[in-house]
Amino acid sequence: MIRTKKDLKHYLNLDRQVYGITKRFPPFCGGEHWKFLIALRYEEYHANQKGIYHKILKKVWYMIHRHYGIKMGWDIPINVFGPGLKINHFGLIVVNDNVRVGAFCDIHQGVNIGQQGDLADDVPTIGDNVWIGPGAKLFGRIHIADECAIGANAVVNKDFLERGITIAGIPAKKISDKGNPWIRHLKNN
Repeated sequence: MIRTKKDLKHYLNLDRQVYGITKRFPPFCGGEHWKFLIALRYEEYHANQKGIYHKILKKVWYMIHRHYGIKMGWDIPINVFGPGLKINHFGLIVVNDNVRVGAFCDIHQGVNIGQQGDLADDVPTIGDNVWIGPGAKLFGRIHIADECAIGANAVVNKDFLERGITIAGIPAKKISDKGNPWIRHLKNN
């Protein structure tokens, strides 16, 4: 969760790292992934501050975040993903507001991470360095350990607490001990 300007800078630096972006600002034309992440992170920052100034800027960043979200088919709320979020493709991605995802999540199109029942906390908690393949569906009060890989079109509705495994299938089950081969680590900038 982004609470200070230092947190904001940290999140943006790590988001930029996963895309290999070296420039601070996105290009005028193109760069929608980066523009979306900038808007997401600034909206998060202003939403977690107090005062009328932050309330107004939260609304401004919300409109920009929403614009790029609609343009690319992403419904990704604030205060859900840790730093280093990588969204690989345009296309539908839907995430519940109450989900919590760690650092360096690598997510593909067609993913749905949501609520199973009526309770607000009936949503997944996902660890660091998790790779989520195209079309995966994760729902219910489940926990996914760090460094896991979730296969394409997997339906995950139970806990996977073993670190560094690959899960796939309908319903999902462990298929390998290899896990996410694209582990990312913090770099000091």
